[in-house]
Amino acid sequence: MTPAETLINSHRLSREEYAALLIKAEDEGTRELLKTEAVRLRRKYYGNKVFTRGLIEFTNYCKNDCYYCGIRCGNQKAERYRLTEEEILECCREGDKLGFRTFVLQGGEDAWFTDERMEKIIRRIKREFPDCAVTLSIGEKSYESYRKFREAGADRYLLRHETADEEHYRMLHPENMYLSKRKQCLYNLKALGYQTGAGFMVGSPGQTLETLAADLEFLQELKPQMVGIGPFIPHHGTKFANEKAGSVSLTLFLLSIIRIMLPKVLLPATTALGTVDPRGREKGLEAGANVVMPNLSPLRNRKQYDLYDNKICTGDEAAECRTCLARRVASVGYRLADERGDALE
Repeated sequence: MTPAETLINSHRLSREEYAALLIKAEDEGTRELLKTEAVRLRRKYYGNKVFTRGLIEFTNYCKNDCYYCGIRCGNQKAERYRLTEEEILECCREGDKLGFRTFVLQGGEDAWFTDERMEKIIRRIKREFPDCAVTLSIGEKSYESYRKFREAGADRYLLRHETADEEHYRMLHPENMYLSKRKQCLYNLKALGYQTGAGFMVGSPGQTLETLAADLEFLQELKPQMVGIGPFIPHHGTKFANEKAGSVSLTLFLLSIIRIMLPKVLLPATTALGTVDPRGREKGLEAGANVVMPNLSPLRNRKQYDLYDNKICTGDEAAECRTCLARRVASVGYRLADERGDALE
């Protein structure tokens, strides 16, 4: 039995088998086999629904100096901003009018937003929009901080592990950051009852089929409810400015693999996919994804949340153009769902 057939039958492989499967990423027969099964599974569990997440990028200050990131603390040319509590709530109000039932508060690791400030913001959102889910994506915190946010009403947490290989992690991060800490944060989030999301960049500098196999093995072990992957895109203000962007086709192949490995997972067709390929998000949905994350941030700040170059910030990416997004989703046989879109257990 081939690795693809084994994955379809058992929903899991060894690291060596994942590496062997990834060698087949450009084999049309293997791609179609996995894509067909991935679509079957996402339709089995989620029908034709595509869930929307209203993304609010509320601060681009960050204490970390991750080598690939445009808002790293070492980038002196970044135009920094923070949204006020009221501005965040206004983003939610606009999103609520547009039919969004999940708000994603995403930012750098910004010490100004203390636990107390975050708790207050979460409680206000949950009080004003009790039927909506709150997702946080604000990096590595202590178990106690995560507990406070959970008790305040946070439902989900996104924390990409970026790579499960220690040597590769060192290539992408400064010495004061540790893969072991990142993994422990993910396990803490799961223990506290968050719907937890991990993920990685596809094609990041130094990545190999073996490191990707390690990522898949880690996801298989962690069993997150959400997985966010997208092609690596270089930023001009980083040491990786001249590296090439990650492959769309490999990203799509991995989306299908992850859907089969974790059939009930919430799997976004990411902004990065839409940045590298004008039809990237549609292709992501066709490969097994079932989530899109339009931007609810104030228009004046969208270009400042500059993780990588040429990020799409207007047009369809603007949450206000929900009609355009609905049309894009419908073009590949799905429909936007006006609901929280929780992960199935």
